[in-house]
Amino acid sequence: MSQFSTEEMQALTQAVVRHMDEWNISGEEMLLILGLDSEVRPRHLAMYRNGDKAFPQTPEMLNRIEHIVGIADALRTTFPFSSQMRVLWLRKPHRRFQRRTPLAVMLEEGADGLMKIRIEVDCAYGYAINDALHAASQAGKAAA
Repeated sequence: MSQFSTEEMQALTQAVVRHMDEWNISGEEMLLILGLDSEVRPRHLAMYRNGDKAFPQTPEMLNRIEHIVGIADALRTTFPFSSQMRVLWLRKPHRRFQRRTPLAVMLEEGADGLMKIRIEVDCAYGYAINDALHAASQAGKAAA
């Protein structure tokens, strides 16, 4: 996993918070999606938003960041002219999530929920995951 410089991590942090701000979610919801520890409070998000503090460079955080950026990019591709439609998609119950909203899936299931939402909205990522699973299955059969 690549290491980012302090400046790169601050810029990445700001971009991720900006994406979630565009989704009109609360500070508490941001903290849950990001998986930040319980010592971080919603009022601390201003430090991340302003670039005064960066998210930790842990594998878990970098995984979550990757999914959040992937979801944001896919929503921008799907709804290029309407930020309101992006927000609506996140808040509308979806049949593939047992009538839960994509936002609820992210909040309730953490990193796994982020991946589920990204697979749903980003078909290229979904195909890549499917291909990787298929290749792993074939390798397992060949080894047996």
